[in-house]
Amino acid sequence: MSAAAILQKVPLFSQLSPPDLQRVVDVARERAYPRNSVILFEDDPGDALYVVAGGQVKVVLIGEDGREVILSVLGEGEFFGEMALIDDEPRSAHVIAMEDSALIVLRREDFQILMTQSPAIAMALLKELSRRLRRVDEKVGSLVLLDVNGRVARLILEMADEEGGEKITRRLTHHTIAQMIGSSRETVSRTMRDLVEKGWIAVSRKDITIRDRPSLEGAAGRS
Repeated sequence: MSAAAILQKVPLFSQLSPPDLQRVVDVARERAYPRNSVILFEDDPGDALYVVAGGQVKVVLIGEDGREVILSVLGEGEFFGEMALIDDEPRSAHVIAMEDSALIVLRREDFQILMTQSPAIAMALLKELSRRLRRVDEKVGSLVLLDVNGRVARLILEMADEEGGEKITRRLTHHTIAQMIGSSRETVSRTMRDLVEKGWIAVSRKDITIRDRPSLEGAAGRS
């Protein structure tokens, strides 16, 4: 898929006219990263926006003891590094390729020029920052108020909503889910098995499908 087709999927660029989108494509660069390679280190200089063109990456915090907390898992059409476009602060987390991945990179200087040429990009960036801040608030609330069952249910709902339906096609192991919700792999495995037995979700090698959204929403504290 072309860089233009990938960028059109990104909220920052989806409303651009063809000439404006071509300006973005002209200054973008493509890079490839093999599985398990570090794309960004925490505290690296923040100088670019990255769009996932293929593959899957995780945004993580790594403690002094080596434990990982996964902040998000990103697939095709999603992006990271947006804060670097606004401030000059270093990266706030590591980003690691979960599989062989292709990325589209936009330098801060180029992006800032694009924003002056197309205010729609600046407004879209503000909306995305607001959306992500709300998600952080929700995640903190779920860690404090929900048990593991509720946290897993909320994560499944959020990730399915991000894909626009009742299915999660990203590859998520129980270990990855545990790192995203602050639990153990064993506890997550028991919880996932329980959700399947209740008929709330169906799990295959390729995806997770929501079968009973109202029950999941109740467990997640959304009802």
